[in-house]
Amino acid sequence: MKLLLDEDLSPRIAEALRKLGVDAVSVHEAGRQGLSDREQLAYAASEKRCLVTRNRNDYVILTREVFDRSEPHEGVLVVSSSLPPDDFGRIAWAIRVYLDRYGDSSTSFLFDFVSGTEGPSRTAQKESSGRK
Repeated sequence: MKLLLDEDLSPRIAEALRKLGVDAVSVHEAGRQGLSDREQLAYAASEKRCLVTRNRNDYVILTREVFDRSEPHEGVLVVSSSLPPDDFGRIAWAIRVYLDRYGDSSTSFLFDFVSGTEGPSRTAQKESSGRK
């Protein structure tokens, strides 16, 4: 599963994910800051990437609208608010654990949550985020 990280997630999470072998790009890295959620979701679909965000409410509505219009949708993963936004390694590990479980599944109209309730030790998380 290829990922596009929304503007509300640090590009450092995309960097950490790549260190874990995940094909992940941040909208910051792609030069797409400031665009609407609808534009980000359409871009993710055009790139065959599942969008990763913290913005649950808006993307629930957009997913329904896109479904009703039969437009392309490559999925949305919502990072739980239980994961601190500045704990980049922990968020990356939580996403990696999710992908290990479900990464081979179809993402068309997927809408799911990454909770971070399971994962490796803090040491491994720090290594993935570049901290020691």
